[in-house]
Amino acid sequence: MFYKDERLALFIDGSNLYAAAKALGFDIDYKLLRQEFERRGKLLRAFYYTALLENEEYSPIRPLVDWLNYNGYAMVTKPAKEFTDSMGRRKVKGNMDIELAVDAMELAPRLDHIVLFSGDGDFRPLVEALQRQGCRVSVVSTIRSQPPMIADELRRQADNFIELDALRDVIGRPPREPREGEGMAES
Repeated sequence: MFYKDERLALFIDGSNLYAAAKALGFDIDYKLLRQEFERRGKLLRAFYYTALLENEEYSPIRPLVDWLNYNGYAMVTKPAKEFTDSMGRRKVKGNMDIELAVDAMELAPRLDHIVLFSGDGDFRPLVEALQRQGCRVSVVSTIRSQPPMIADELRRQADNFIELDALRDVIGRPPREPREGEGMAES
C-alpha cells in the first residue's frame, strides 16, 4: 500500500535481491524498478549495497555498479574479504547490513515509507526501530522460492510484504546467459 504524496526511499541489499530474483528465474531491470517506485510515491533516494572484490581484474558486478551509479542510485560499496574456509574452499565475504541500517536510521526522520529489498531476518530489529520513528516499512523478497528467501520474523514485522515474483512483469527481464569466463554477478 503506497500513497502518492509519501516520501519514500529504497534500500536494496544487492546480493540478497540478486539471489531472490535468480531463485525465481529472472533478472532485475533496475531502470524499471526505479520507475515503478517513482510512480508509487515521491522517491527521494534509491540505495544499492554491495561488496566488491577489489583485486579482481574483472568483476562481473562492476558494469552494474557503474550503470546504477550513473542512473540515479546511491551506491554503497566496500571491499569484499576473501578467505579460505576449513575445507580449503575460496570464500568471499562482504556483509553490508550495518551500512544499510545506519543509512536507513539517518534518513528515517525525512521519510514516510521505506522499501527494504532483502529477506534477511537480521533486519527485523531495524524494521522495528524504523516503525518506532513513524516510518512504514515494506519488505520485498519471495516466499515462492524453495526454500523461501524471506525470514518469517522479518515478514511479520514489516507493515507490508511485497512478493518479488509479483513484480516480475513490472521490473523483470529474462536472465541473460553468462559470457565465457564470467561468474555470478553477486555472491
